[in-house]
Amino acid sequence: MTATRPPEPSAAVGDWQGGQVSPRALCILCPNPGPMTLDGTNTWVLLEPGATEALVIDPGPLDEAHLRAVVAAVEGRGARVVQTLLTHGHADHAEGAGRFGELSGAPTRAVGRGHDDLADGTELRVGGLELRVVATPGHTSDSVSFALPADHALLTGDTVLGRGTTVVAHPDGELAAYLESLERIAHLTGDGEVTAILPGHGPVVPDAAAMVAFYRTHRAERLEQVRQAVADGASGVQQVVERVYADVPREVWPAAALSVAAQLDYLRGRS
Repeated sequence: MTATRPPEPSAAVGDWQGGQVSPRALCILCPNPGPMTLDGTNTWVLLEPGATEALVIDPGPLDEAHLRAVVAAVEGRGARVVQTLLTHGHADHAEGAGRFGELSGAPTRAVGRGHDDLADGTELRVGGLELRVVATPGHTSDSVSFALPADHALLTGDTVLGRGTTVVAHPDGELAAYLESLERIAHLTGDGEVTAILPGHGPVVPDAAAMVAFYRTHRAERLEQVRQAVADGASGVQQVVERVYADVPREVWPAAALSVAAQLDYLRGRS
């Protein structure tokens, strides 16, 4: 079985540089490209036009130059950072949060990992900007997304990427939860609340509904491939990876192994 192709990305590999993508959303791209981070980590600055108070989502790794560039971008718009939000606790999104707090003077809010002050449905209002927390666990147990109603956008962290598909980071990540999160996002795209995805890596996704549909189909197909590999005698995560993920570069096989472990756990729970 071959997975369906994703919608065409809005930027080719290496072309995504961030920048102002909507009236309220500015992406400052961290210079940490790689197989798992794509072009780098997207740090998002959210600022209502004409306002002087900004939110920052995912300051990124502990990269002094990048963190200072984010602060400078906000100050260059005549504003200051009043809150920092994390989509989840992975280092490429959150490691720099402590230092960013020192530079910006803004507190950090997140789920778990010493914060635990965001919850599904939490509404944030800063300088006229409105943002709502959408719980989207699965990639990790603490993953959340942020709905930006005025721009019909959803900031998804690693739950949905700008190109390719994401990892269910077993054992913290869990496939059943991830599938439920995709269903929740699909509902938001179906009723028109969300038309674009602002991801944690890769370019903006202008057709959120199409990308989420691809993600759901891809997950179902991969799960069937794993089920078939086990039925054909594959034993253990590595053998399943070699059979099911033969079409992806070996450099991402360690990440694929996490997703396979999550898929095997999911299948065992339903056997």
